[in-house]
Amino acid sequence: MSMSANVDHDRRHHAEPHRDAGGPLWLSAAAGLCASLVGLGLARFAYTPLIPALIAAKWFTPAEAVYLGAANLAGYLAGALIARDLGARIGSVWALRSMMTLAAITCFACAVPVSFIWFFGFRFLAGASGGVIMVLAATAILPHTAPSKRGLIGGVIFAGVGLGVAASGTLVPLLLQQGVKQAWYGLGILSAALTLISWKAWPAEAPAAHAAAEQHVASHGVRSPLLIALCLEYGLNALALVPHMVFLVDFVARGLGQGIAAGSYYWVLYGIGAVVGPLLSGHLADRAGFAAALRVAFLIEAVAVALPAVTTSPAAMIVSSLIVGGFTPGIVPLVIGRIHELIPHSAASQRSAWAQATTTFALFQAAGAYGLSYLFAHSGGDYALLFVIGAAGVAVALAIELVSVVVLGRKRS
Repeated sequence: MSMSANVDHDRRHHAEPHRDAGGPLWLSAAAGLCASLVGLGLARFAYTPLIPALIAAKWFTPAEAVYLGAANLAGYLAGALIARDLGARIGSVWALRSMMTLAAITCFACAVPVSFIWFFGFRFLAGASGGVIMVLAATAILPHTAPSKRGLIGGVIFAGVGLGVAASGTLVPLLLQQGVKQAWYGLGILSAALTLISWKAWPAEAPAAHAAAEQHVASHGVRSPLLIALCLEYGLNALALVPHMVFLVDFVARGLGQGIAAGSYYWVLYGIGAVVGPLLSGHLADRAGFAAALRVAFLIEAVAVALPAVTTSPAAMIVSSLIVGGFTPGIVPLVIGRIHELIPHSAASQRSAWAQATTTFALFQAAGAYGLSYLFAHSGGDYALLFVIGAAGVAVALAIELVSVVVLGRKRS
């Protein structure tokens, strides 16, 4: 086949899915939403409201319950590291189906408190499934999406994370009324159902020859200074999210003395923001461009994270909970869309850069969770310090983004 014929074939390969803007595209987006809901929403956030129940049922001590939460973070990092190799070996779609199935299995396994090691292992596997899904879900769908719709489709995919946060504050307490084992069974049944519903909705894999041809350039994009800067910004954003993700409920309940019910109320608001956030940020990016949307997001997020350190009025706490909740998954379509802007013609390089960004996020998130917990314990319970550090993290991310564009040139923004 001649070079011109190859070019024509590639153009048809990339352009044809773009014309498929109706049902199949939205079915694929729905599959991505189901994947992020199962692997990220339920596998991670549903554990938080289960912790008091696990301790009350004497399954684990408070210290053990915290270590089990850390197991999920460690698994998430491991999943992000192996995702590209797994996708290359068995295909992205089969990797995604397998990880959704694994996430469902871990829920059923956690319904049986065999031992701490048993539980730790399956919480680790639950985190790993989320890491793989985070790397592969969007990159399996977005190359089939017209550039003008990538923000919105990315928002739909990652709205599943927000639905998981919302479920952690609403569905899990209802399931716990039936018992701890029944709660895990319920999560397992829901995860299995979503896996089956989405099984046939994924887009077709890229031809093997085409994927192999792209593989040799997969590492070039991640060496770009702009992409390295973007990964660092994404990691700092992970640090910025930790104060709300880990300490918000405790801050309201104990720090402000308003009780667990008030803390749960703000967590529900956080969950509502997390459902709507990716859709709004994706829509903004489709209108203004991913680079501009990312800078606006960093600025708004810095203010919202810092707000509880400045004022604890109900209005301020509501705004902070909604906005930071919105950016918890809402930053994801902006970063992955920015990667597509910086690497517009190579799906393999896009996947490689996104895997690196996800790994950086996981590292900063784990380090931030442990580091801020240490500071909290050794500062006499200074919640304000945590929110200030989080706001500083995203402010530094914004500064890096602005400086990198000025120094490395505006042509690529």
